[in-house]
Amino acid sequence: MKILVSGAGVAGLSLGRDLGMRGHHVTIIERADRLRGNGSPIDVRGDAIEVAEKMGILPAVRDARIRMTEQVHFVDEDGTAVGRLPADIGDSSDDIEIAREDLSRILADALPETVDLRLSESVNSIAEHDDGVDVGFASGNSESFDLVLGADGMHSAVRRLVFGPEQDWIRHLGLYVAIIDMPGEADAEAERINPMYSYPGHLAGIARFKDRAIGLLMFASDPIDYDYRDVEAQKKILFDQFAECRSWKVQTILDAVRADPDIYFDSVSQIHMPTWHRGRVALVGDAAHCASPLAGRGTSLAMTGAQFLAEELERSDGDHVTAFPRYEARQRPYVEFAQGTVEGGGALLVPPTQEAIVARNQLLQPVAVGQ
Repeated sequence: MKILVSGAGVAGLSLGRDLGMRGHHVTIIERADRLRGNGSPIDVRGDAIEVAEKMGILPAVRDARIRMTEQVHFVDEDGTAVGRLPADIGDSSDDIEIAREDLSRILADALPETVDLRLSESVNSIAEHDDGVDVGFASGNSESFDLVLGADGMHSAVRRLVFGPEQDWIRHLGLYVAIIDMPGEADAEAERINPMYSYPGHLAGIARFKDRAIGLLMFASDPIDYDYRDVEAQKKILFDQFAECRSWKVQTILDAVRADPDIYFDSVSQIHMPTWHRGRVALVGDAAHCASPLAGRGTSLAMTGAQFLAEELERSDGDHVTAFPRYEARQRPYVEFAQGTVEGGGALLVPPTQEAIVARNQLLQPVAVGQ
């Protein structure tokens, strides 16, 4: 079949690999002019390990493994460590932490020749008919496909065009998060220590992995009305939230916000939908069922969902009417579990009061002298 995949994140690239290897002609489009590399490291865990093995990419994923989470220290306003996450967190054969850009590169390198990857392109219109789907692109071009798969994230254009506005499906979890490039911190003396500082309703941190450093800002808030593609509007929100804090390195991170032309900023939210398919269109990954960064399972859900969809299309001889419900039936238990794991996660990272911060710190593993 001729299949369009909107989005070249983990879900879209995985779909390209899984469908292309089964003989389909796949076109992947990506709004950005490059594969996404910004953002925090991600996790391949659980059944996604088996999916990576089926893809033939597991050795490369293991070779690119990092252990950033093991070195998270919570600090006070002067930078003194008050506790750390358990040393063995994430240290498991079924949980591989990897830089986002590394997994994207590994998946892109694994795409077969039948996959066409087009950057700086996005969907403007979708019109289904008896024999296929006519798609209009932002470039002004148009093309027909047998199937259209939306793998374009929490703010999916495919979902909006086919299933209705985002507000019908999004569930805000009360937090916002920003990730900022901080090249000046990459060579700091405490290269492998990742400090996190909390004050009521806010978290600021610096994370180091490989030869990179990123700043992390989180804050509690009701939904904010802003254009999620307007970087300057995103920066203003961060300045409004953190500008008055003079503790620890908060102002250093805000300096990095000013300097970074491509920050990541978004709400911590989930997507809940009664169905992920309609006619010849289906959703995969965050577009269908974002579990939020608090779950730590978005990458794995993207990989399992892509695998299940490709397998069900193969088993049904390309009959999407049969394949799409079967894909959803296999994937939904994973999604429901992942979405249910976020309870309490926000309060742990961003306690609402100073008393809650003190209580959280008392539960952390002590930091040995000299660490």
